Amino acid sequence: MSLHRQFSAFFLVGLATIATHYGTLVALVQLFSVAVVPASLIGFVAGGFVNYTLNRAHVFETQRNHVSAVWRFIVVAAVGFVLTGILMHIFVDRFGAPYIPAQLLTTGIVMFWSFFGHKFITFGETAGQ
Repeated sequence: MSLHRQFSAFFLVGLATIATHYGTLVALVQLFSVAVVPASLIGFVAGGFVNYTLNRAHVFETQRNHVSAVWRFIVVAAVGFVLTGILMHIFVDRFGAPYIPAQLLTTGIVMFWSFFGHKFITFGETAGQ
């Protein structure tokens, strides 16, 4: 699959991930009065389950078994998780930005890390798998 088609498929999977992430974020903030940064991180984890399943099935062709791919996915996702926490803290807590625009900007930044991290680390093929 060409890089352009692969990134396009990744983007579509990202929409499902975002729906899960943002749905969780908004529900926690609006319905349960959870602070924005922890709610964003909980949403990130919820979206992660959707993301792994759909990326493995529709975006990245891989011969890795789930045991091999999952721990790599967790490493890439952990970096994204930390980036999300840091960026949301900066945008919301430090700069006072509204949480939805802050989350949109954060998602855009983290998306590039996630694509290349999953392409080369999670689902990429290497000699020593």
